[in-house]
Amino acid sequence: MNPSYQQQTRDLIDGLKAVCASAGLGNDGNEYKIIVQTFLYKLLCDKFAYEMKRACPALAGVDDWIVGWQALPEEAQQDLQDMLPAETPRLTADQLIPSLFNRQSEPGFAKLWDDTLIAIAVANNDIFAVQTDDGEKVALFDRLSEYVTGSADKRDGFVRALFNKLVGVSFERLFEQKYDFYAALFEYLIKDYNKDNGGKYAEYYTPHAVATIMADILVPQAERGTVKNVTCYDPASGSGTLLMALAHALGEDHCSIFSQDISQKSSSLLRLNLVLNKLVHSIPHITQGNTILHPVHKEGKALRRFDYIVSNPPFKMDFSDFRDDLESDANTSRFFAGIPKVPAKAKDKMAIYLLFIQHIIASLKPGGKAAVVVPTGFITAASGIELRIRQKLVDEKMIAGVVSMPSNIFATTGTNVSILFLDRPALDTTNRDGVVLIDASALGEKVKEGKNQKTLLSHAEEQRIVATFNAREAVEDFSVVVDHAAIAAKNYSLSAGQYFEVKIEYSDLSPSEFSKRIAGFNASLGELFQQSKALEKDIEENMSKLTYEAQ
Repeated sequence: MNPSYQQQTRDLIDGLKAVCASAGLGNDGNEYKIIVQTFLYKLLCDKFAYEMKRACPALAGVDDWIVGWQALPEEAQQDLQDMLPAETPRLTADQLIPSLFNRQSEPGFAKLWDDTLIAIAVANNDIFAVQTDDGEKVALFDRLSEYVTGSADKRDGFVRALFNKLVGVSFERLFEQKYDFYAALFEYLIKDYNKDNGGKYAEYYTPHAVATIMADILVPQAERGTVKNVTCYDPASGSGTLLMALAHALGEDHCSIFSQDISQKSSSLLRLNLVLNKLVHSIPHITQGNTILHPVHKEGKALRRFDYIVSNPPFKMDFSDFRDDLESDANTSRFFAGIPKVPAKAKDKMAIYLLFIQHIIASLKPGGKAAVVVPTGFITAASGIELRIRQKLVDEKMIAGVVSMPSNIFATTGTNVSILFLDRPALDTTNRDGVVLIDASALGEKVKEGKNQKTLLSHAEEQRIVATFNAREAVEDFSVVVDHAAIAAKNYSLSAGQYFEVKIEYSDLSPSEFSKRIAGFNASLGELFQQSKALEKDIEENMSKLTYEAQ
């Protein structure tokens, strides 16, 4: 992706935010809807222009392609529309940005734009609408100018200001490329809406390094282009960074994307990503809703199973309001290891990620592969739900490996994370290979990002992790390949460090060097003993001063 496009996009976001702030909409939910939906309108217009010029190259060579298109005979215009790919948005000439921009001096311009957005939404509802978990479709657009309070003139001025920002940049050429449009921009776009951790359903951007490592291990280079007609799923998809990386590795025309996320904002951003990444055919599978309580993707009453699953689920969240609903018979088999109890305090620390891991296991096909981000504490927890999940993964030989990442790989949280790689056996597991465990905690460069410290992995470091994992290579103090019985013997720990060979270094000492070292040890011990006696005396004195006073 041309770096200038990132800067142009940041500038456009800032420009739209400034317009919203001037209208009294700074930093609230309506501002977010205006920015995201204005982006979507911009991208649909540019996508339509790109496909029209590709279908009729002569239009790309004229000063005003819309005038050139309208000058064609009516039959030729219709033939041109019929040539467009199925995933192309259906727009009319008067709905495009240049056409509306030329009409902005007309009274009622805000209403004209609102009517245009609704007409586009209706015409493209079947392809571009996102579905909720109760079957309703979320249309592409709202009447955005109506979020501005005040007179019609004020709304007209607001929409004119938006259009003045839209005409300065074109994303047409980006449709020729493969990229996750929001991989670099998602965190920038949502940062102002996640104050104080964003409330109950905060969105967090998954770093590019994590997405790359997951995709390159799940789909090694040797398999690229050979895997076809597969399904890819993320039960906590966010804006789709992990799904985009996986789809690029598989090939967009070789896979279908399925997702669910409780956040309306994230679902809207994922729709933009699919529009930009030649995955419009998957938009009907994008669902907004509570995956844990109401999983949407099913076959009959059973969960649908997928070929590939990727996920960076929320780690901690208060789900006490629906926790008891998960105890029903319908969910017992899904949550085989148990459901976290509601603590007396700190309900927001409930480990909801343990439910997502179990949901992912239940949603993975025999022969399917998955990669899941977890807090590193999960891989060594000595008891509880964590241990029971690891027991199942190891005993049923579903665990392919673990990569423990450097600290602060996420700028928004200090939690250390690891990536679990699952490979569900299709048949007999008797001769299944061991488990690859990688400790990548020493890699990366520490950088400051605002008030936070973040660790960045270089491309070479990313590829070192991928190559080591895929080659199943043991590297001193970095990686190890362990059989399942050895893991079971260590209480099912999946931490690489527990399996590294312990080396004791010996050095020859002369008698005088030995005596000198022992004398140093004795001197240090003497000082420590003296400090200990002083502390004991202080404790005794303080204890003698304690008295009981009745209240």
